Amino acid sequence: MAGISAELTVVSKLAWRNLKKRLGGDIEPLPDLVSFSDNMQQLLDNASGDIIESYYWLDINAKQPPWLACKAVLATGDNVSCFAAGRIYANKLLDIYVPLSMQIWFKIGAGDIFRGTQDSHSFVAQDNGPLQFGNYFPNDWQSPAGDRQQNDGIYASSSGDAKILIIKWAMPMLEGLNQLIAFGDVDNRLRSEINRIENGLTTPVGWNYLWNIGPSDIYRDQIAANNSPCINCHTKGNTGILQKVVDLPLDKSSEISWRWCMHQLASTIREDAVPSHDYLSIAVEFDNGRDITYYWSSTLPFETGYDCPLPNWKGKEYHVVVRSGQQGLGQWQNERRNIYNDYQRYMGDPPARIKKIWLIANSVFQRNHASCDYSDIVLHNANDTLQVL
Repeated sequence: MAGISAELTVVSKLAWRNLKKRLGGDIEPLPDLVSFSDNMQQLLDNASGDIIESYYWLDINAKQPPWLACKAVLATGDNVSCFAAGRIYANKLLDIYVPLSMQIWFKIGAGDIFRGTQDSHSFVAQDNGPLQFGNYFPNDWQSPAGDRQQNDGIYASSSGDAKILIIKWAMPMLEGLNQLIAFGDVDNRLRSEINRIENGLTTPVGWNYLWNIGPSDIYRDQIAANNSPCINCHTKGNTGILQKVVDLPLDKSSEISWRWCMHQLASTIREDAVPSHDYLSIAVEFDNGRDITYYWSSTLPFETGYDCPLPNWKGKEYHVVVRSGQQGLGQWQNERRNIYNDYQRYMGDPPARIKKIWLIANSVFQRNHASCDYSDIVLHNANDTLQVL
């Protein structure tokens, strides 16, 4: 992990980068919440009662801890769409903010928490009770019920506001959206939500997203040039951890091999500081709850290892650089690591079993484009070979 001097260097680089954007007029403008609410309200006023059963507006501040209820009380089977606008800053000086799709989570009554993959999200209620909303970052979820890992006082460090429109449809959601869009659209919000529903899930077959980070649409199944199965990742300003369950003993012969074609890295500066911790990687989770993640760094030397700098991940995740720099980008590369040796070298006494393989993408801090293809992921030991992908 970066020391104080390196961390300050990262902060100064990002602050200078942000200042140049401001001076050059390239900084993203703040969302206009008044325009959003006025224009969406006009659509609502034009719609008939045959389309919309009821609607509600909710303001949520970045410092508001979970859970904040709106006036909507749902029953199982209700069709609902939510549209959000605003910005929640993790660090305004460095222009680091969390996309609303990741920041704002939902909860119905005493049910489990969930979120969408865009700033709009439609769903069929799976529980009964009031619809509630909760800020995510800089906290993290402790349980699917929405308990938090850290004290809610941590939200005092965030800033910004969001406005949410909740529509309870009088018909199936897709039919309602298609009827409402006949009266117009606002910043392509209705069309984007219609397209999202019609496109369906992009989650690769046999994989699932880590529950407390939430779903995404940044991974999808593809076929590599050699006709082998492949998973493509494309991320910009978001995050996702894709997981596949495995179960193998961890011993001195345990290895992982994979092929990847890294098209574009998520960071242009060292990744071991919090405000620049953007990267793509493949990780191995163990039965002690920890994981080791192998990634391609923009600048850090080969075999650099460090504990995750994010407060909610310290002591859980360990990063190891297996490639560095620009050379080899856009070309398929073969990797093979002895997992037992790496755990022993970097993390201490190895645990007993390997439980999951992860694909990790994070570009939320610097909001750069990043892309990678993964193929031929295989676990090996003296007695077994398991084809993961």
